[in-house]
Amino acid sequence: MEIDVEVAVVGAGPCGATLANLLGTQGVTTVVLDKEPAIIDHPRAVAVDDESLRSFQTAGIVDDIVRDTIQNAPIRYYNSRGKQLAHVRPSGQPYGWPRRNLFLQPLMEAGLRKGLDRFANVELHAATEVTELLQTSNAVHLVAKSEAGEVRVRAQYVVGADGGRSFVRDAAGLLLTGETAPSKWLVVDVAEDSLDAPYSAVYCDPDRPAMTIPLPYGYRRFEFKLLPDETEEDVVTDRSVDRLLRKFYRGIPMPTILRRRVYWHHSRTADRFGSGRVFVAGDAAHLQPPFFGQGMNSGIRDATNLAWKLAAVVQGRAGDRLLDTYDAERRKNAEAMVSFATRIGSYYQPRNRATEVVRDAVFRGVQLIPGAREYILQMKYKPAPRYTDGVVVAEPEQDSGSPVGRLFGQPSVQLADGNRVKLDDAVGRGFAVLGLTGDPAESLSPATRARVNALGAKLFRVTDPPSARRHGFRVTSSGSSSSTELFDVDGAFRDLNLERRQDEVIVLRPDRYVAAVCRADELDRVMSRLCDGMAVPG
Repeated sequence: MEIDVEVAVVGAGPCGATLANLLGTQGVTTVVLDKEPAIIDHPRAVAVDDESLRSFQTAGIVDDIVRDTIQNAPIRYYNSRGKQLAHVRPSGQPYGWPRRNLFLQPLMEAGLRKGLDRFANVELHAATEVTELLQTSNAVHLVAKSEAGEVRVRAQYVVGADGGRSFVRDAAGLLLTGETAPSKWLVVDVAEDSLDAPYSAVYCDPDRPAMTIPLPYGYRRFEFKLLPDETEEDVVTDRSVDRLLRKFYRGIPMPTILRRRVYWHHSRTADRFGSGRVFVAGDAAHLQPPFFGQGMNSGIRDATNLAWKLAAVVQGRAGDRLLDTYDAERRKNAEAMVSFATRIGSYYQPRNRATEVVRDAVFRGVQLIPGAREYILQMKYKPAPRYTDGVVVAEPEQDSGSPVGRLFGQPSVQLADGNRVKLDDAVGRGFAVLGLTGDPAESLSPATRARVNALGAKLFRVTDPPSARRHGFRVTSSGSSSSTELFDVDGAFRDLNLERRQDEVIVLRPDRYVAAVCRADELDRVMSRLCDGMAVPG
């Protein structure tokens, strides 16, 4: 079989399948090759965050995914004496979706693969293992083996989303740096769960830290750290697993044990996320302990960052140097997330009882401070990416509170037809230029406007809803404007403009990170710089 595509994705897990869905929405011809004959059915990721759901929204598959999740799932932390240290209850939805959601990975992967069926430009080949990779100046050639025979692929670009033992990463000469923790953990998945605990629980015990996580449809996840004298062979036996679980099910029916498996915890990141026309994403690019539930979510961030850049390059809307920004933007944040997850693990398993006493005192003290308590309750401690290099236009004098390089929130807006929608659904999948105090089209020269059009960017004027208007206050634009009007029904943009009056225009990237903010009279220069940085034609 001979296949010629713009992008080949190796690996159809959550990262690879998300990437393929995003490329599909952009009209990029894509092939996905996965060595497994079917979706893997053993313990893996269980938590999906609001950023990932926002990516699924962009890909047009979020409804199928979110219906099979437990949303706004809380977490409780206990010390070795069973005393509750903290109860994290994230309720805010700054990105338009619940912050923490629990899911069954086989169901999610089925939804992601179902999404690929929408596209005539995307093909999935299961049971197809890539065995050779050759990169030339203008293409990447793959050879894979399948039951039907040899498969040869010629692609302009290849993305390895093929896991921690990535063939693509090794073939491209990319190296994993970091370490693997000496401890092992037993992961047990059960069904027909009878435990009345609709929250995740983390038992921060110096001897045997453990955690339990409720999953949809009566499933539950347990994780236990192996003791120094325990072997993998012994701990997975029925007797051992039954002993570990029974203390949770005293006086109630025991669940059905579905799977048990022992894992090492890795803290590793690739030294580069790309080489020439080959890139890595997800576990192929970084591995982290599961203590913060961000391994899969970090991979989906990779896919979201890379998809729009690949589409822009292969479709001629930007030069290929745009792809260099993938490593510049994503690797630093991936390293920060790996480091954070590793540190979280140290809180879960203090070295001794004395360390536990100190940790508990810190937990109690922090929660007495109102601002710090909210910080914990709303999970604001999660490292948030801020891109300082790449597709951003940051002024030298820009203050530390600038939104440039940060993920923008997703308030609701009202369209001209009266429909109320989330911001991303209103502005589409490309660049969006939002004027908060006027029509951005009026601030662009014809030459810059031509390049903005070549980039595929859309212009919007954000105004107060008709009910909030009064004479002389933010009058609606004329019908001759080329900018689309959006009504700020929740006042989110109003509040932003009151707080930062200098930010009269906001430029959003397709992944909804802020590329630039500026005054209206600076927009022409800022957009010209942005287009220059991406080698936009014109």
